[in-house]
Amino acid sequence: MAWLVHEGTVLASLERAGSLRRRTVGLIGRPDFPGALLLEKTRSVHTFGMKFPIDVAFCDKDLKIIRVITMDQRRVSKMHVGAWCAIETEAGRFRHWRIGPGAQLEIRGELSDASG
Repeated sequence: MAWLVHEGTVLASLERAGSLRRRTVGLIGRPDFPGALLLEKTRSVHTFGMKFPIDVAFCDKDLKIIRVITMDQRRVSKMHVGAWCAIETEAGRFRHWRIGPGAQLEIRGELSDASG
């Protein structure tokens, strides 16, 4: 199991959507999601088919946050130049964690691919 970490504090369990199919599906169809989902090689996301609003942190290759946005269902984000990945979680989590642009995230543990 992998964990999303900031300054030594575990924020959430972390799954990876490594393949194009898994990145396209993301959190679609899930009734909720208590962890965070890493979408590698992603500069834009959509929320069509989502059952809840999400927070998305766009990060560079070193997992430094470039931008955090909150998205309602049935939306498409802008492209974020310089982003290498997106991290999705339920809306309000990044505010709750008090983490925004410039924050350095880290992954600890072994990443497993998300089901979906």
